[in-house]
Amino acid sequence: MHLLESHGDHAEQTDDRSVGRRDGAVSVFVSAAPRLFAIGLRVLQDVGEAEDVVQETWLRWARADRSVVISPPAFLALTTTRLAINVVQSARRRHETSAGPWLPETTDRSVSPETAAERREAADTAIRLLLERLTPAERAAYLLRVAFDYPYRRISEILHLGEDHARQLVRRARDHLATERCHPVSATAHRRLVQTFLAAAQTGDLAELEELLATGIAR
Repeated sequence: MHLLESHGDHAEQTDDRSVGRRDGAVSVFVSAAPRLFAIGLRVLQDVGEAEDVVQETWLRWARADRSVVISPPAFLALTTTRLAINVVQSARRRHETSAGPWLPETTDRSVSPETAAERREAADTAIRLLLERLTPAERAAYLLRVAFDYPYRRISEILHLGEDHARQLVRRARDHLATERCHPVSATAHRRLVQTFLAAAQTGDLAELEELLATGIAR
């Protein structure tokens, strides 16, 4: 009789711990959900898809071994970012839209350190994709046109090529971003382009970015 009672007490304690862990996981996720939705929306530019990504993040979080997760907010943010980028790269997404909307915002605003870190992470990922899939000329024309809304005439002046050629480069860039091609990426070149891109977005001074992109073509 005592053994049965002891076993019952142990089972109740185990169930209590399981419920406590589950409740804790829910609490952590609910607290992070607004930020996760913002990340998904920034990458996908679509409310419904952002909500789907957040839901999938919850499923990943619920299945994860949370005992080994050092920083739950970081785990959730990274999972959401990866899932959103996967959606961007999916066949459906590639055929329905251009690959431009997920480029980080270039408007200069006063932002929190957390938001600044998220923007840098988004820029880091987006620019790595541009480096992997585009030629230097395609990348230069695409960044200037899509991220900063440069007119084709100005792009042609910066890159020293014809205006029609600039248009062709942007069209080819969109096509190549929808493929699985992957060029080796120099860590140094990647870091420099991310830093220059973010500086241009924050200050509005694009001279250094223009020079970097034009020099890359010359080489």
